[in-house]
Amino acid sequence: MRSASIERITNETSVSVSVSLDGTGRHDIATGVGFFDHMLDQLARHSLIDITVRTKGDLHIDDHHAVEDTGIALGQAVRKALGDLKGVTRYADAYLPMDEALSRCAVDISGRPFLVFKVEFPREKIGTFDTELVREWFQAFAMNAGMTLHIENLYGANAHHIAESCFKALARALRGAIAIDPRMAGELPTTKGKLG
Repeated sequence: MRSASIERITNETSVSVSVSLDGTGRHDIATGVGFFDHMLDQLARHSLIDITVRTKGDLHIDDHHAVEDTGIALGQAVRKALGDLKGVTRYADAYLPMDEALSRCAVDISGRPFLVFKVEFPREKIGTFDTELVREWFQAFAMNAGMTLHIENLYGANAHHIAESCFKALARALRGAIAIDPRMAGELPTTKGKLG
C-alpha cells in the first residue's frame, strides 16, 4: 500500500494528514471549515484515496491559514506516498459536470509543480467560505505534491457547483494519474530517466 502521514505545526495551525493512494475513498475530515470539509470528502470519495485530516487553525482570524496549510500537508502526504514514482500512469485528465457547471482538470505527476487556475466565481462567499480560498488550496496542494495541475471552469452559475466540480475533476484526474500501469513494469514514466 502506498501510504503516508504528515504533521505540520506552525504558530497559526496544527495539521495532521494521512493518505492511502490505493484505498477505497474512505474519509475522515475535520478542519473546522464546513464547506472545505465537504470538498475534501469529495476529493477522497472520487479519487479513491483514503484521506484522514485533522486541522486546528486560527479560525478566529479567518479560514485562510487552515485551508492553505491543509493543502500543503495533503500535497506533501500524496507526494510521499507516491514514492519513487515508478510505474505510475503520470498523466490524466477529467471533465466533471455538476448540474449547470462544467470543469476540467489535467494532471501531470511531473515533479515540477505548477498551477494554471482559470476559475471565476459569481460571488465572494459560499456560506461563510471565501471563494478565493479555492485557488489557495489548489496552489498549496500542487506545489507540495510536485504536480502540474490545470484547472478550468468552462461554465457555471452557482458558486458551490463550480467549486465542487473543480475538486471532483481533480479527484477523477488524480485517480487516473496515480494508478499503477502494469505495462510500465516498475519504470519511470519519462524518457529523461528522472522526474522533477
